[in-house]
Amino acid sequence: MSELIENRRSIRKFKADRPVTREQLDKLLEAAMLAPSACNTRPWEFIAITKRETLDEIARLHPYAKMCATATAAIVMVAIPQTEPLPSDFYPQDCGAATQNILLEAVSLGLGTCWCGVCPKEERMAEIRGLFDICEPKIPFCVIAIGAPDEAPDRRGVFDKAKVTYVD
Repeated sequence: MSELIENRRSIRKFKADRPVTREQLDKLLEAAMLAPSACNTRPWEFIAITKRETLDEIARLHPYAKMCATATAAIVMVAIPQTEPLPSDFYPQDCGAATQNILLEAVSLGLGTCWCGVCPKEERMAEIRGLFDICEPKIPFCVIAIGAPDEAPDRRGVFDKAKVTYVD
């Protein structure tokens, strides 16, 4: 697991001649659905995209998802906050955990990803909501661009002991 975490990068350039397969998408979505969620509410749905025109439209609409123009797939995470009577305020954490599972599973499959936030930016939410006809109260949470990496960015994260307090 440490190797997957260490090798995960935000990829912004993908190889157009290496499509993401349905089997790979299913593995990514299975990993997402294995994520923990408050009271096992699983407050999510997913839209898996391989249609070139739709990927290009995401790149046009979302100012920080331009890499969808070279990605061969994307997943839109849709949050479902209405889990009453169970806890409903934890969907951001739950969807974040599911998204991270997708990113790590992608590394294990030799794929690259880039997590592009949508929620809580109202304009981005409205554009993605409109593109996919996502009805309220469901919330477009994020877009994950996926494909065969065509770049190898350097590692950016580091362990910083100054940010840790140990309570012994």
